[in-house]
Order: sequence, then C-alpha cells, then structure tokens
Amino acid sequence: MMAENSKGCEMIELRKDNSARMVEQALSFQRPERLPVFDSFWKEFEDNWRRLRNQPGETDIEDYYWNDLKVIAAREEFFPTRIGETGSDGDWVYEDDGWGRTVRRKPDAFFTQPVERLLKSPTGLDAIQFEPADMDMRYADFVGEVEYHRNKGRALFVKIGGPFIRSTFFRGEVELLMDLAQDEPFAKAVIEKVSEHLLQIGLESLKRAGAGNFGVWIYDDMCNLRAPMFSPATFERVFLPIYKRIVSSLKHAGARWVFLHCDGNLMPLLDLVVEAGIDGINPVEPAAGMNVEELMERYHGRLSLVGGLCNTHILPSGDADRIRRHVLAVADAGKNGGLVIGTHTVGPDVSVESYELYRQVVAELF
Repeated sequence: MMAENSKGCEMIELRKDNSARMVEQALSFQRPERLPVFDSFWKEFEDNWRRLRNQPGETDIEDYYWNDLKVIAAREEFFPTRIGETGSDGDWVYEDDGWGRTVRRKPDAFFTQPVERLLKSPTGLDAIQFEPADMDMRYADFVGEVEYHRNKGRALFVKIGGPFIRSTFFRGEVELLMDLAQDEPFAKAVIEKVSEHLLQIGLESLKRAGAGNFGVWIYDDMCNLRAPMFSPATFERVFLPIYKRIVSSLKHAGARWVFLHCDGNLMPLLDLVVEAGIDGINPVEPAAGMNVEELMERYHGRLSLVGGLCNTHILPSGDADRIRRHVLAVADAGKNGGLVIGTHTVGPDVSVESYELYRQVVAELF
C-alpha cells in the first residue's frame, strides 16, 4: 500500500511540500505537475481503515492518504450563543441548534427533527436580528485549524453556507419552497437577510484566515439527483443577483476563487452559476449526471471541477478493473488543468482496498 512502504512515504512527504502549488496550477487551468486530490471521510470509513491498517488514534487520515486541499469553517449559526440542550422528555432530547429553531433527536442519534422555529410568519422577519459575524467565539477553533493545515502546505479555503440551504434552516425547506411559489417577495427577503449574514461571515473568515490566495467555498445543496429544487427562472430572478453580490464582495475582499459545493444535478443552473462569477464546482456527482469529461469540454477555462469520482456505484462495487477505468477517464479529462480529483465523501460502503486502488491509480499518472 502506498502509505506503508518507503516509496509511499517519500511521495506523501513530497505532497506536504507542494500541495498548494499543485492546486493553484490545476485551478489556473495549467497542466499540474501531479493531479491534486480532495476527499472527505466518514467516521465509519476511518474506523475501518484504522482497524485494517492498524493505525492509532493520533494518526490523521488526511495525512495518511494526503489531502491537497482543505476547507475550514467558522461558526456561522445565526445565534451561536443559544446553542445547547434545552430539555428532555425521556424519549427525545431537545436542543437549540443556533439556526433559529428548536430540534429534537433520540439520545445518541445523529439526525435531528425541527419542532419549532423562531420565524413563524412573514410579519416577524424584520424583528429578528442575527448575532454579529465578528464575534470571537465564532473563530475560537478556526484560526488554529487554519494554521495547522497551512503549516502542512495545503491549499486553504474558508467556508460559508449558501443562500438556499441556510434559508431552509431558518424558514424550513417546504415553507421556503412554498414561499418561492406563492410569495416570492417574502422568500427573497428571507434569502437576502440570510445571505447578508453569510457574506459577513465569509468576509470575517477571509480576514482572520488570510486565505485570500485561494478563497471561499459556498456550500449550497439546492439540487437532488434529478434536478434543482426550483426552476432556472426562479434561480435567475431570486438567487442570481444575491450570488453575484456575494461573489463580487468576496473577491473584492481578496478571495482569488469562489467555489460552489452543491450535491446533485446542477446542470440546469450551471450557465447561471458561471454568470454569477463562481469559479468552480464540487462534488460533480456522476450519479446525478455530472460528467467530468463533458463538463471539461464545455467549461474548460471558465469553471474548475473538484471531485468527479463515483462514490455511489463504482467505488463501492469493489470491481478493480471498473474502478481503474473510471479513475483513469476522469483523470485524463483533467490532465491539462481545471480538475482536483476526488469523491463526494468516502463512506463505509467503500472498502479500504478500493479506496487505495483509486489513490494508487492517481499517484501513478504524473
């Protein structure tokens, strides 16, 4: 395995010295000296890896396999001082999650269910004031994480949530979609209020991180596997002006690139996303019809891609020939720049052996 032999250790040490340069080359549409990689790991995959490779708890999986890029987030909740458990009735634990809602969960469960929201009607919007973006508590762990990964030589981006997804936290997903259909002016007022908060978090994060050499990722899951959650016409009317303002402001503040992370089939919105000034997208999910080869032909020089590998069918299949062919095809499409290869996430349905095969194929290419 790449990380267990002397050659592999030398390769990983080299990566610590040149990650930022490789990412910069790729995002500048230059042929990189080697193909940069960005992956995120589920805890369950990490547990499998530790057990199979006998790795102690202090070993960082991102160092072991080596990630060239890191996205770092501050506390962007609307009300971070309110976060915490508010009660329990034996069956459920109730919490204020900081997004203007009370949620409940089963003890020891991961997912939560909203049960009450601060914004109950359109008339209450103006009275709600989010806590300031420059509160030090938002950045208590942020600066240390920035320095940790900067010292390792990774390309650093800061993160903010997106106008759609964070507005659904505040208003509710069904409610916001109904607002867009029935009361667009109110929906836009909610989204603009949320977006201004997110922009200020982004500007403050850039300032505190000194991350302008790379920039900002906006995480806005507004699509499912088949299509966006709303029409391109709605995006153009409501979201496009907001995105243009956010992207322009971030770049004016020093962000070199602004990326959009959006799961699902973003294709119907992609020309508008480019018009908004977005420089790249992630995760480019093949299962959602996002094909790296086709996107490279259409957008090379205008839109970088981060991701492109199938973590739902191909990597979990364990079929070595299929995995190799897939990785080679995606990598070949990005050989002249514009691609940081990776998966959406690496979950427990991907075996350690299959993941390592993908990484070995990438390492052998350049």
